[in-house]
Parts: sequence; structure tokens; C-alpha cells
Amino acid sequence: MDPVWRPFLLAGGATSRNSYVELAERGLRFRFGLLFDRTIPYEEIQSAFPRSWPLLYGIGWRSNLRGVIGLVGSFDGVVEVRLKKRSRAWLVFPCDRICVSLEQPGEFVAALEERAGLRQPAAPVAASKRPRRRSTGTRRAGHK
Repeated sequence: MDPVWRPFLLAGGATSRNSYVELAERGLRFRFGLLFDRTIPYEEIQSAFPRSWPLLYGIGWRSNLRGVIGLVGSFDGVVEVRLKKRSRAWLVFPCDRICVSLEQPGEFVAALEERAGLRQPAAPVAASKRPRRRSTGTRRAGHK
């Protein structure tokens, strides 16, 4: 968590001691203050990769109401964890992607890939370069 955001995050009980991602025995545990504590079994994880988190997306507990949940205390070091299927991971918000800001994102992705047995991690997608629909109805992946 960046020092400038700590007072705002403290309102939701987020401190550096209770905000982390843990490679636990049962699965990947996401903890962000008092408002988010969820363990996702490794079998439900599709991929993980570094991604951008623009200023417009904000800091703290976020949801775009379309599948992305953000647990972000910094705009740097954000990793997206994609799930195989959509669920309700936080209150009533749909979730198939969880984005977290981490101190060591590269090491985390490598450890998760090894622990969860992920074979082909997805390529990172810049937030401003999302796939667009073609008139033929097919999707084309964006490139960094």
C-alpha cells in the first residue's frame, strides 16, 4: 500500500498486516482489511499475470459490476488472477477476475503458476487496449 492511500484504506480496516495474498494449502487466499477475506481453490484458477491499473479505476475495494474485483492499495505491481468460472466472491458482486496490488508481482505469478499447475499464463492486457468486437462477431486479442 502506498503511504498516501493508507489513511483512506484504514477506514475499511486495511493495514499492511491484514492485507495480503497467500498461497495457502487449500487455495489462494485474498485478504484486504476487514472487508475482504476469500480463499479460491487452485483448481478454479485459470491464469495470473501483471496488468496496468489506471488512476480512473481507483484505490481500495473496487468492482466494475462486470466481473472484476480490485483489491488495490497502489497503482503499481497489480496482478490479475482469472478464474475459470464466474462466482459471487464479494458480497453480491460477480467475479471472474481479481486484481491485487503486490510488492513482488513477478515472484507471486511464478509461485502461483508452479503451485496451481498453470501451464500457459494469459498475456497481459493493457487496460486501454481491450479486445474489440469485429463486425463478424469474432474477438481479437489486444496487444501490448
